[in-house]
Amino acid sequence: FHYKSKTLQELTQLMEDNYSRGIKEIVFTGGEPTIHKDIIKLVWNAKRIGYKIIQIQSNGRRFYYLNFCKAMVAAGATQFSSSIHGSCSEIHDSMTQAPGAFKQTVEGIKNLKKLGQYVMTNTVITKQNYKDLPNLAKLLVSLGVEQYQFAFVHILGSADKNKNLVVPRKSDIMPYVKDGLDIGIKAGKRVMTEAIPYCFLQGYEEYVAERVIPLTRVEEATWTVENYTEYRVNEGKTKNSKCKNCDNFDICEGPWKEYPELYGWDEFVPIVKAKINNP
Repeated sequence: FHYKSKTLQELTQLMEDNYSRGIKEIVFTGGEPTIHKDIIKLVWNAKRIGYKIIQIQSNGRRFYYLNFCKAMVAAGATQFSSSIHGSCSEIHDSMTQAPGAFKQTVEGIKNLKKLGQYVMTNTVITKQNYKDLPNLAKLLVSLGVEQYQFAFVHILGSADKNKNLVVPRKSDIMPYVKDGLDIGIKAGKRVMTEAIPYCFLQGYEEYVAERVIPLTRVEEATWTVENYTEYRVNEGKTKNSKCKNCDNFDICEGPWKEYPELYGWDEFVPIVKAKINNP
């Protein structure tokens, strides 16, 4: 489907309406927001309206251009989130199907750090890159990013069409995820995982992103999600009956529902602390 783009005025009105509801933070995402013809004006308007945090979620390629970075900072952007999926061009460019993307994304992070900006990254975990996560973590630490996240692939779109080639088993990825987290933790970085249930993250529970994701209102082209947390829990993710025995049942969202449809529930083992019986 092709939806008619909202005008600058319509988008600005949306920002004003949401701000009046008490929303004080805004994230421009997509698609790719940095190629929107009015992105600088939109960021400037968000700052004028009063948003305290203005985050740009991007593939990171346009940050390769230093003047663009300077314009975004001058307009009022306060956080930059780039997607990076490997520690080298062979992995990242293969996953993005964009030759040269790795170089642009890495140079973009360097540009933003030169300008003193808060930079975070997101990495989608797939069969192609999960063994590379520790190497990627080392790269991100060396680049000076403040935060990085490893997010398990959501089996939608092209990932669904190629799921047997793209989607790894969670049990296979965990040694590499934990090694990647450890590198950032040791370096004093903020590190997170997303869409990996607690039963895989014993000892790493504080790095589960769902614990700290704020209540979020999502504005799309033709629809709105009033509460993205409720959407994730009630529609996007799922739990098995045996999950009820887990100590983390009340706080865990479970996996995206498509994962157990592919691999089943055998990997998910409830965490139950030993009970001490009083004599």
